[in-house]
Amino acid sequence: MRRRGFIAGLSAVVSYCLARSTAATEQPLRLVGALLVESAFDLTTVERVLKQHGWTPGQDVRVEARVSNGDTDQARMYARELISLKPNVLFAVTNTSMAALYAERSTIPTVFAMVSDPVGMHYVESFSRPGRNVTGFTPFEPSLGGKWVSLLKEVAPKVQHLGLIYNPAPGNNSAAFRKSIDDVAGSLGIVSIETPSGSSSGIERLILTLRDEPSSGLIFLPDAYTSVEPHRSQIIALIARSQLPAIYPLRIFCASGGLMSYGVDRNKIIEGAASYVDRILRGANPAELPVQAPTRFELVLNQRTAKQLGLELPPLLLADADEVIE
Repeated sequence: MRRRGFIAGLSAVVSYCLARSTAATEQPLRLVGALLVESAFDLTTVERVLKQHGWTPGQDVRVEARVSNGDTDQARMYARELISLKPNVLFAVTNTSMAALYAERSTIPTVFAMVSDPVGMHYVESFSRPGRNVTGFTPFEPSLGGKWVSLLKEVAPKVQHLGLIYNPAPGNNSAAFRKSIDDVAGSLGIVSIETPSGSSSGIERLILTLRDEPSSGLIFLPDAYTSVEPHRSQIIALIARSQLPAIYPLRIFCASGGLMSYGVDRNKIIEGAASYVDRILRGANPAELPVQAPTRFELVLNQRTAKQLGLELPPLLLADADEVIE
């Protein structure tokens, strides 16, 4: 009896374990549709964060990525592709990606990163209560526009004409920063503010126009097209040849030879947004996940570029900088 009871008990345990194993293997693979601007960097970051939260890419979650390199038409095509896959979550990096997904009016839960003015663009109802199927991490706030003007004027006091650099194609939002730029520019004696027109080729035309205008400077607004390679290096090289002082929203521009930047740590924004992807995969409602705004900005100065432009960086500004590239 004891032997028969032992065998029966062992059989029950084995059956239970097999049932649990079968149930585990039958768990549906979670799919994340990611519309990115830089594949290697962004995809690696998203998968790393998901691993930290207990997911195993390729086993219980898969990130299906498309890379637009900031091209508006490509982003629209890839947005439709990703939505057709019916992922559990959509992940959008930059305004270009989010605009393309939003245009499709998808009801799939969506997380964004590096998107300016999500309320003004009608992606969410408010930061505290997004209210729809979209939430995420925004890296900028409207008052930064004025800060960029004042920093550029501090480094290049003779600047009287400004060019705002961004891809003028639809979906690349600049309106969020314009009021603070105009307010501060007016108080600092800026005479004119020019913007690109037409397509991305309007960026080059604007830079060349300001090259021939004495006392000109440039402010780069957050934009996928200008931040990715090879566009970033090509534009910075053109600015160097034109001998124009410029301020940028991210450190990567200074690393490529830009004069100065003031903005967020991009890595942390992507990581934070990826943590929201994890929460939604586990059942969280995006309408109830507050949009996160940055709490810290970093100032980076390029001393070598300043010397090439004949500019002397103010000692107090150098002391306040988070990084000085020699």
